[in-house]
Amino acid sequence: MSKPNKSTSVPQLSKQEKRRVEQERQKQKTRILIISSIALVVIIFVGLFMLASKDAAKNATSGEPVAFNYSELPRVGKEDAPVKIVEFGDLKCPACSQFATSVKPKIVQDFVNDGKAALYFVNMAFIGPDSETASLAALSVYHQNNDEFWKFYDAVHAQQGDESEEWATEDFLVSLAEKEKLAIDYELLRKDIKDRTYADELNKGMQLASEAGVTTTPSLYINGVMTADPFNIEAISTEINDAAKSVEAK
Repeated sequence: MSKPNKSTSVPQLSKQEKRRVEQERQKQKTRILIISSIALVVIIFVGLFMLASKDAAKNATSGEPVAFNYSELPRVGKEDAPVKIVEFGDLKCPACSQFATSVKPKIVQDFVNDGKAALYFVNMAFIGPDSETASLAALSVYHQNNDEFWKFYDAVHAQQGDESEEWATEDFLVSLAEKEKLAIDYELLRKDIKDRTYADELNKGMQLASEAGVTTTPSLYINGVMTADPFNIEAISTEINDAAKSVEAK
């Protein structure tokens, strides 16, 4: 009868090795905790973003008129015009330049000049850092002289640089105002850009865009209701005439 084998002794870890193993175990737990936390934050963020997008889309398509404080916005046309048209635009946006040079003149000629409509503008600076610079400059011009704002609006769109380049600098914008001989204080314009005088007002416009469900520029609202295509002048004309009749009927 064979004798049982003697049990093999397990080598004992030293205190230092035990400490090292425990440290590695704690590091692993920490890594898992960090990764889990990051994943949770991402999930929450994505969920909130999707919810906000859904709400914005609902607001944009619900047909409920957006309540604008028209007295705070740059305006071309009579203040008491029955139809009020609001453009959300980025002064660096190529599509906004197309709107400014092709659609806006027709709206002004056909509806603004005869007192049927007034056109308003809300800065929506999102393309690049100099979108914000251009908006701050535009707001400075507006607060100095509403009529000169629209000259500046036209000039910036006409002189627009490449969308991917940072061209709307302080020097460019002040020089453009001087070139167009705007009836404003150029030094005050430069100071307002440097000091970000109207940053809060710009942020308010951005918040308004978000609440209205605006996701692209240009976006056009006619008496508070978004038009489907800001470049379809025939449809826009029909909507303006319908809005005017609706006001008259009240």
